[in-house]
Amino acid sequence: MKYKLAIFDLDGTLLDTLEDLMTSVNHALGQYGLPERSYAEIRRIVGHGIRNLVDNAVPQGTPAEVADRVFEAFKAHYKVHCADKTAPYPGVCGLLRDVRAAGLRVGVISNKADGAVQELMTTYFAGLTDIARGEIAGIPRKPAPDGVWTMIKEFGVDPSEAVYIGDSEVDVETARNAGLDHIIVTWGFRDREQLIRCGARVLADDTAEVLRLLTE
Repeated sequence: MKYKLAIFDLDGTLLDTLEDLMTSVNHALGQYGLPERSYAEIRRIVGHGIRNLVDNAVPQGTPAEVADRVFEAFKAHYKVHCADKTAPYPGVCGLLRDVRAAGLRVGVISNKADGAVQELMTTYFAGLTDIARGEIAGIPRKPAPDGVWTMIKEFGVDPSEAVYIGDSEVDVETARNAGLDHIIVTWGFRDREQLIRCGARVLADDTAEVLRLLTE
């Protein structure tokens, strides 16, 4: 096989987290009398980390101190409610089992806060991955390549033996910045046409196609 390591994004790739993110954002906005955001709006702005999500959810011109309070309210609510409606996409658990059975190592890198990543991984993917990591102080979040490079070194593989799997323009940029091949799934937070426009060249419409691309 060409690859020894598959590094997955989490939100929009392995887990459908959108409803819980929307609920926590709208809870935080409501605490400060700010208008709620729709599902489509949250889908459009998610992917660049939770601070960016909140900063794009508050109305333009919101004072920084109010945005800070909304962010803190979001974090407190999401910490408790991050798994209320979240669930793996169909076939994802089987995909991870099959990838590991084929001999590949599996990593996960997310822009979500690391505490939430660890909780969600334990809840949904216990024993199915080797390393999972969220946003950590001192390591720039994606699309910066630093977290990917750190993980590749931990696994002791050559970058040519690793592939990055995601669902958004952030993931296309992450793979490009890290010098890795990419597989971009079409079931997540972005439409196929948008993914192609942002440079996605290898796309997969279902988990069977991802497995084929990883193991061919």
